[in-house]
Amino acid sequence: MDRTNHDELLTRGVAEIIVESELRERLKQGEKLRLKQGFDPSRPHMHIGHTVGLRKLRAFQDQGHQVVLIVGDWTARIGDPSGRDETRPRLTAEVVRENARTYMEQFFRIVDRSRTEVRWQSEWYENFPLERALELAGRFTLAQMLAHETFRKRYETGSPLTILELMYPMLQAYDSVAVKADVEFGGTDQKFNNLAGRELMAQMNLPPQHVLLLPLIPGTDGRKMGKSFDNTVDILLPPPEMYGKMMSMSDEVLPLYYEVLTDVPGPELDEIRQALAGGRVNPRDLKMRLAREVVAQFHSPADAQTAEEDFVRRFVRREMPEAIPVHTLTEPVNLVDLMVMAKLASSKSEARRLIDGGGVRLDGERAERYDQVFAPGSGVVIQVGRRKFIQVQ
Repeated sequence: MDRTNHDELLTRGVAEIIVESELRERLKQGEKLRLKQGFDPSRPHMHIGHTVGLRKLRAFQDQGHQVVLIVGDWTARIGDPSGRDETRPRLTAEVVRENARTYMEQFFRIVDRSRTEVRWQSEWYENFPLERALELAGRFTLAQMLAHETFRKRYETGSPLTILELMYPMLQAYDSVAVKADVEFGGTDQKFNNLAGRELMAQMNLPPQHVLLLPLIPGTDGRKMGKSFDNTVDILLPPPEMYGKMMSMSDEVLPLYYEVLTDVPGPELDEIRQALAGGRVNPRDLKMRLAREVVAQFHSPADAQTAEEDFVRRFVRREMPEAIPVHTLTEPVNLVDLMVMAKLASSKSEARRLIDGGGVRLDGERAERYDQVFAPGSGVVIQVGRRKFIQVQ
């Protein structure tokens, strides 16, 4: 792999790498690395936020590196306390096993099963003697654990914080020792746990793992995507529902989503960012393309096309007449000027007033900016009020 590809691998969709210079050198030397990804099967369904890390794992895997999937069948009974203001209810072994089965079916939609080593924590924790558990606990201090933001907040507010929960980062850290991980992957909310693994490996005279952190993406309501917020796009959703949820995302998420959820080349990604910032593209067009790409990943291109046709039929054109007048452009023009030229408004001031009042829609979506530019042949349908329509050509 050349330097350019290293840059793509280590920068696109990556929040932080510890230690980046050392990891780059290992890749440069052609070393084949063991990439650890752990999951607690406390819930059976994955959403597209989970796939950010899985897509990165697959990219490393395609360069010959070994993925090691840790099924947290022991820590799932505790539940990761990160970001929680209360103790999670403990799960039975039976529930954990069933969740793990469902989770892995989804995991291997992205990561190559034939090039993945699957390990269960019970391999080393099933007969983990008390002496070793105490020895592990003795390697970490209370001060270190209270540096964990979640633990610190709960301790300071007097909320319940069990010794069992304090053990969670230690147990996850020992997983890295057990499989001799070279790199651990996780979301930015996993930084504390991942660094605990790095420290424990160093204490036990093993080369400390690198940590590769991925961004947490916003959900349908703008908050961090997560089951507790009911704002996820689950990867097992039927194509029409998945497409519709992608279309419900805010315009602001588009650059990040294109970066972490698609294979759009870097130069084109830069063009998308610039076009959005400069108002030279209708965000709805980019959102529809994104929805198609995401649905195609988890279903098929044909399913994606059918879902889009269904969405357009049900939502975009539901109030549009069958015959829409065409307004032909010879050069790009902004929305306000176009409305006046097409006699959708009597003046620029009226056009601005109509936009401010929410009376202008572009392909069924409310117009927000005066300066949005339309190019000849764009095909966008502009609606003013309930009765005025034109299609830009």
